[in-house]
Amino acid sequence: MDLYIYYRVAPTQAQALHGRLKAVQTVLQARFGIAGGLKRRPGEQDGLQTWMEVYEHIAAPRATEFTRALELALEDAGIPALISGPRHVEQFEDVASCA
Repeated sequence: MDLYIYYRVAPTQAQALHGRLKAVQTVLQARFGIAGGLKRRPGEQDGLQTWMEVYEHIAAPRATEFTRALELALEDAGIPALISGPRHVEQFEDVASCA
């Protein structure tokens, strides 16, 4: 399974958000062996940037554990206070896994 999580952030919060997210991703990679990616849509819309976290190749048996650990780590790092609005979490699996 892969997780794609996107949300909006004010440019004034971008530097703080980046630092905290990379710290969270480093801890999760050490614990679960899952490297997180971080992307940003070019430009701004309504004065906000759109950011996306990407976590790929999460083994099914550990997906729930990883997702819970991610949510707790983001909360502990104060990430919700740095973003504007909700986080949108999308889960995708390889097509071969569905057949």
